[in-house]
Amino acid sequence: MAVAGAAAAVRERQVETLGEYLAAAREAAPEEFTVENDVMSVRFSTRGGQVTGVTLKDYRKYAPRKEEGRPVEMMDPETAQFGMTFYVRNGLNNVDVNTLDYVFEADPVTTTPDGVQLVVMRLPVAADASLEYRYLIYDTASPERDYLVDFDVRLVNMAAEMANQTQIRLDWAASTYQNEKGFKNENMYTTVAYRFPGDSSVEELSMSEEERSKEVTTSVNWVAFKQQFFSSVFIAPENVSYANMGFTTAQPGSGYVKNFRAQMTVPYTADTEGYDFAFYYGPNKYSILKKVTATEGDDLYMERLIPLGWGIFGWVNRWFVIPVFDFLRNYIPSFGIVILILAVLIRLIISPMTYKSYVSMAKMRLIKPQVDELAKKYPKQEDAMKRQQATMELYKKAGINPMGGCIPLLIQMPILIAVFRFFPASIELRDQPFLWADDLSSYDSILNLPFSIPFYGDHISLFALLMAASMFFYSYYNYQQTASTQTQMPGMKFMMVYLMPVMLLLWFNSYASGLCYYYLLSNLLTIGQTLVIRRMVDDSKIQAIMQANAARKSNGKKSKFQQRYEELMRQQEAAQRAKKK
Repeated sequence: MAVAGAAAAVRERQVETLGEYLAAAREAAPEEFTVENDVMSVRFSTRGGQVTGVTLKDYRKYAPRKEEGRPVEMMDPETAQFGMTFYVRNGLNNVDVNTLDYVFEADPVTTTPDGVQLVVMRLPVAADASLEYRYLIYDTASPERDYLVDFDVRLVNMAAEMANQTQIRLDWAASTYQNEKGFKNENMYTTVAYRFPGDSSVEELSMSEEERSKEVTTSVNWVAFKQQFFSSVFIAPENVSYANMGFTTAQPGSGYVKNFRAQMTVPYTADTEGYDFAFYYGPNKYSILKKVTATEGDDLYMERLIPLGWGIFGWVNRWFVIPVFDFLRNYIPSFGIVILILAVLIRLIISPMTYKSYVSMAKMRLIKPQVDELAKKYPKQEDAMKRQQATMELYKKAGINPMGGCIPLLIQMPILIAVFRFFPASIELRDQPFLWADDLSSYDSILNLPFSIPFYGDHISLFALLMAASMFFYSYYNYQQTASTQTQMPGMKFMMVYLMPVMLLLWFNSYASGLCYYYLLSNLLTIGQTLVIRRMVDDSKIQAIMQANAARKSNGKKSKFQQRYEELMRQQEAAQRAKKK
């Protein structure tokens, strides 16, 4: 009797504080249910009327044996939450309502004729007033729609119940599982991202820190809990007016990567009838994210969640690497062969520049004895200007561009950096085996070590070893070529030939095996291409062309550029003499 009396007293106080309907919702027992389409399974809880879990059917967590991998879970159901906080009137008092504390009433799930499943849950606040959540789950065979969950919030007859307030607070949190092979690499790409309205770029919190937070006092129209290959995105087309976002990094081996949180506010007035939100739970796949738009059709630029690089590097990926990669994989089932063809195609595209570079280096090699003679003629430091002027005159007569050997390298750099960003971020390579690698998006391991080597790791990547070896032979060969054309700085051979391959081995041992494989192919193709060009180029013919150029230009009038250059050299030489006086 005493217990029953105490419970009744508590119930009476709750009714007095919250009102009859909210008090009943606070005491109700929560239920869970699941709604599915072809690509995902969405778990709902009437506690808070929220999504507590999403399972992606077409993707699996990494497992040493592929068949043992479980479907990817977007969040831990025990820690996932999405709640709204607002104030309602109860007599002379205002009640602080956090939806996570209340159990919603759920209607039976219905399906429209066009295959849209409708989930309706409501929180009664008064006899004819309620907060209503409407979730729409699509099944259209269009991934950009099927990974979306429309989330419409309706304030049904709530104007008279709402206290005076200018905003409603949203609290979103989730802990993400480790889904990939290596914690370090996955953690490197896991962070909070957001976008300002009207901006084509995406802002991100620093990924390298154990804990990070960011307060944004201007509008944002989506916030993402971004993992390496998957993202949970809260989309607010009408814009969030304030956001405080952050994460903490989980311990390696815990099964988690990061714990995310985002506290946001949306504007509220007495005329507000509701909000049109949406969630995206799906892969970071360029072709899908690019098609996700707001209700009004505005571009959300969610494809920028994929770290393809800034400036020209991102441009190369978006307009060349990704289209070519997508085209090839439509016809070739092996991604290893796709990468091989991509590497060959890139080498063919830049082969004309490579040929010109080799010819330029051959000219430099043939003319080096004359350059050395000029160095002997002007050995003193004060004669440096004369020596440089004479060298440039020699190059001009021979028809040599001193920068000709650098042009192919400059052209290759955007491509090399673009693929460096593309391969670790490409979900197409995820879980794709090739040769001994079981996942081209992660490192390959031919031997797991019982200890960890600083800066190297606890495994041995064969693709990284082969890439470093090919880099050594390429650097050695390239050094031999450049050493015969120009005087090398002290220590240059050690830096180029020995140190660089070792540094790359340490760096790439835990990187995507697909990237190491591509760089291996690129090095081998470059060496082969250079050897072929070397057999094609006749030094005696080049020598004859250089002599003909020298004879022709020695009888010709100097160009205006040459006249200006020589005048500049004379002025600099005069300035140096004046300083010595």
